[in-house]
Amino acid sequence: MDALPAIVVDGLNKTFRLPKEKIHTLKERALHPLRKTQFDEFNALRDVSFAIQPGEFFGIVGRNGSGKSTLLKCLAGIYAADSGRIWVNGRLSTFIELGVGFNPDLAARDNVLLNAAMLGLSQREADRRFDSIIDFAELHDFVDLKIKNYSSGMLVRLAFSVMIQVDAEIMLIDEVLAVGDASFQQKCFDEFERIRAAGKTVLLVTHDTGAVQRFCTRAMLLEHGRIVATGDPETVGNRYLQLNFSREARAQLEQEARARQLHGQQPVEFMGDEGARFGDRRAEITEAWFEGADGRPSLTLANGEPATFAMRVRFNEDVTDPHFSMAMVNSQRMQLFSASSVFADPRPGLFRTGEEVTYRVRFDNILGPDRYAVTAAVTVGGGAPLELRERMLSVVVTRTRTTGTLVDVPYVQQVERIDPALTRQEIIR
Repeated sequence: MDALPAIVVDGLNKTFRLPKEKIHTLKERALHPLRKTQFDEFNALRDVSFAIQPGEFFGIVGRNGSGKSTLLKCLAGIYAADSGRIWVNGRLSTFIELGVGFNPDLAARDNVLLNAAMLGLSQREADRRFDSIIDFAELHDFVDLKIKNYSSGMLVRLAFSVMIQVDAEIMLIDEVLAVGDASFQQKCFDEFERIRAAGKTVLLVTHDTGAVQRFCTRAMLLEHGRIVATGDPETVGNRYLQLNFSREARAQLEQEARARQLHGQQPVEFMGDEGARFGDRRAEITEAWFEGADGRPSLTLANGEPATFAMRVRFNEDVTDPHFSMAMVNSQRMQLFSASSVFADPRPGLFRTGEEVTYRVRFDNILGPDRYAVTAAVTVGGGAPLELRERMLSVVVTRTRTTGTLVDVPYVQQVERIDPALTRQEIIR
């Protein structure tokens, strides 16, 4: 690429020394003046290297303790790295903990101006944007109230509203998507869409794989301070889910990461190839297909006609209460349709070793013309994947008339002539 990277991290290492025992009183120190404090070392980051291009929305996922927040704090200059190098090309703003710097004894107005100054806005700019901040936070009636009397939801709404007003080329964001109620969360999602459309470089740390797949152009998975995967957000997100539920997967990825670092190799780059498989294989999706309105297998589906997705599953071990699901995405990676058996039968019972089943999803095909890829899964126990096959099947949807829409929602049209003598209320009734 012609443009210089926005962020480059090369061989970053960070270790914390954790005391095995703490001396809490002067008496303990006096009684044992020569006792040496022993420490354990915790390797938070181990030889982390990656680059982010300008305009990328880059996601970082990983389990608790994997090093995500430590990495962000090293990038922000809060922590000094033990070794390695970091290059940042552009003005940087960091949003690691919402509300840091707020004074509980000051009113919202004073805290907004103070926090905006800490984030790099001038006094004039903070004054000019104050109304926009309060409008977004929906706190007009509480501007002069001390924020120690705010609820936790009001506080994070105010902090998020200040955050998005900062003019920065590069944004480091740590777990700020789940703020406020449902309507405010949607406003946050809309704001992230605006930030992405504006071409800003964003590094987002989160546990929400749905947000990673929705917003990010690329993602990275950390485990025990090591990079174990980078690349396509959907594939990296699926590997993260596998890590959460599978001890064997964690051990295997840790072993692979150590071997790559030992031989100076780069982390695995997942490009979202069709057919990627995850899970412990206690159940196996052996095949999948679509059926048209005539019930026959087909590689194309006609818009406006009934259609069916089917997959065959074989159980390699006894499994209690498995659930079957599928999701369809279009060529732009937007998920337009999904289905899961958990809503129809949350406790389907025991499936024996060697048993085979066929899972079918019948639907009215209102999808617009495009090629759609299907990811199919068999899960158990709240989402643990027995088998997840990413984009294992594709189908083309055709239609005879062009509407320019992603989906053709059924509708009924009506045109009524209005008597000019009627009042507005009579027309509404």
